[in-house]
Amino acid sequence: MSDRRDFWSKATADEIARACDEHGLRRCDPEIRHTAQPVTDLFAKPGGARDRQMLRGQAFTIHALSKDVWAYGEMAATRYSGWIAVEQLVGHPDMTPTHRIAAAQSYAKPTSGLKTPGPVKSLSMGSELVVLDENDGWSRVAWSGRLHSQELFVPSRHLRPIDHHDTDPIAVAERLLGTPYLWGGNSAFGIDCSGLVQIACHACGLACPGDSDQQMEQLGDTLAPGTPPLRGDLLFWKGHVGWVSDPDTLLHANAFSMSVRHEALHAAIDRIAAQGDAVLRHARLTSL
Repeated sequence: MSDRRDFWSKATADEIARACDEHGLRRCDPEIRHTAQPVTDLFAKPGGARDRQMLRGQAFTIHALSKDVWAYGEMAATRYSGWIAVEQLVGHPDMTPTHRIAAAQSYAKPTSGLKTPGPVKSLSMGSELVVLDENDGWSRVAWSGRLHSQELFVPSRHLRPIDHHDTDPIAVAERLLGTPYLWGGNSAFGIDCSGLVQIACHACGLACPGDSDQQMEQLGDTLAPGTPPLRGDLLFWKGHVGWVSDPDTLLHANAFSMSVRHEALHAAIDRIAAQGDAVLRHARLTSL
């Protein structure tokens, strides 16, 4: 059986037929929808455990539906398969996002200007928005469509064009220092070790899978044991990954501190080794 995370990219026709029969699914032509909520959970199965998360405006390809309650498909950017509640995919305007949030956190509100009132909607780094125009430091964005259209305003300084790429993943990851640790999290409201690697890679235009075991298999070039670490290197343990922010410091989202934090590199290696886990791989990204 294919890895559930790669189901729609690798499953055979027989496996797809069995899955549809097991879950009472209706196959449909692939349809791309954009997530409408600030954060949307991607589940391993309907009502099951959270595998990963998607952010406002990110694209999800629906391949099958379960009585219009659950959508079974894959993240368009990474082809990571999973289940999303259909209601999380309703209400986004029928337009392709043009910009993404580059600040750790931002917000959208119904009026522009620093002191104008109105309820705010929280946005995480990596959220993708449809910018209609910009005036006096505020970007007007399309927020909802279909039956009722709505436009909100986002501080322009927090935005970058979708095709703009940062050049330093460590600088991106450091914007999230202090973010709470959340298993399967991918946002500035809660993130895990592989989420921190992925959000920084994606901001730099680098392809990156969702989970640490996949990242260990796919990212960078493997370095020989004893190679001095450099800024931007990745260290992998069983079920964990961290960035090297400088030769003496690890930057990682971890359950030990329940946050994204800097930790003395050798102290972290020794602490994790005391738990029974040694470094499995030291990798260097070469495409920056």
